[in-house]
Amino acid sequence: MKQYAIPCIISLLVGALYNIVDQIFIANATYLGSFGNAANTVVFPLTIVALAIAVMIGDGCCAFVSICLGKKEIHEAKQSVGNSVVMCIISSLILSAIYLIFSKQIITMFGGTVNVETYGYAKEYFFYITLGIPFYMFGQAMNPVIRADGNPRFAMIATLCGAIVNIILDPIFIFIFKWGMMGAAVATVIGQIVTAILSIWYLTHMKIIQPAIRDFKINVSICLHTLILGITSFLSQISLVFSMAAINNMIRKYGALDPVFGQEMYAQIPMAVVGIVMKFFQIVISIVVGMAAGCIPVVGFNIGANKKNRVKELFTKLLLYEALVGFISLIIVEFFPQQLINIFGAANESSYYTTFAIKAFRTYLCMIVFACVNKACFIFLQAMGKAMESTILSMVREIVFGVGFALILPKFFALDGVLYSMPVSDILTFVIALYLIIKTFKELKGAKYEL
Repeated sequence: MKQYAIPCIISLLVGALYNIVDQIFIANATYLGSFGNAANTVVFPLTIVALAIAVMIGDGCCAFVSICLGKKEIHEAKQSVGNSVVMCIISSLILSAIYLIFSKQIITMFGGTVNVETYGYAKEYFFYITLGIPFYMFGQAMNPVIRADGNPRFAMIATLCGAIVNIILDPIFIFIFKWGMMGAAVATVIGQIVTAILSIWYLTHMKIIQPAIRDFKINVSICLHTLILGITSFLSQISLVFSMAAINNMIRKYGALDPVFGQEMYAQIPMAVVGIVMKFFQIVISIVVGMAAGCIPVVGFNIGANKKNRVKELFTKLLLYEALVGFISLIIVEFFPQQLINIFGAANESSYYTTFAIKAFRTYLCMIVFACVNKACFIFLQAMGKAMESTILSMVREIVFGVGFALILPKFFALDGVLYSMPVSDILTFVIALYLIIKTFKELKGAKYEL
């Protein structure tokens, strides 16, 4: 678990840093400030759409390959890798075309019209980020494939190199060249290109799987099996897009009714702040998902080899570690929200910015422990081949609860209702997750049942 999870955590954390680093530098550039922050929040869910497709292909391939290796079915494993590469390239080009053609409608859909400045910055940032979508998706999809080949270290290095390039170029483009949102986006895209190049190199030097040219020919059965195994990863990401769209639009609607944020000069603050809170949550979830996703090759191999005792022990450890991560995160958001918001340019903003941010951190993430356990449950069930249970749980959390409460609660609690939607969703999801956890433990025979 340690061997696979730690590199996976670092890879995901580094991947999350792309957008977070952009937002930190944007927030601290006085000529961009909270307007640029709000624009970043608008575009962020659109990058998640690309990530959702990429991880569906990559995680599905990783799970399928691991199960095949456990069964010693090497030929099928090679076909899955080859077909995944083709699916990733085709889907990334289609998504980029859609983004470029319908950019205005898409930005509006995600709340980008909160004011004129935010819309202008969002449009600029979105255009350049879209140009990098194929490189971004390829790097993200190949990361779990590289882990499945038994090299989590290289997967980590490939992502880390791209992020370092982004971190170096961001201040140069934003503060020295004064390229603004374009500079932040271009720095990100260059970093993504570096990761994609390293991933391509590894594909030609794989240790275990080594696909041949014939393995890149589309096999419908292999593609479907791969995508089915990765559907939970897709839904957990894409459903986040729906909830963020609902949240952004509720912020825009009820922020306009607020006596403070209804003023033009402060209209962008709630959207910028909620975006920042989500970025912190993304860091925590990167750790959580990293630990769980790092278990996928191990779980898949042991399921394929029918060693359920090991799977049960691994699930127990994972749940304990995920809860610990959630508890540490809870302490940070409840006791140190001021320090968190200072990182994102609070010194350059009004007191309304800081006050709302502190409230948002403490309210929105007050049930983060449950959120961590829920996410671990989604992914572990997926790794065990329980795609149905995993998919249903993920859909209920993000669509039924995530979108539903984001739309309903503001009707009763106005802008605060947006903040309440997250903890309420996590509590109810945990009740369902607990039932599935107990059910799964009972099914894993070979060891005395204990939770």
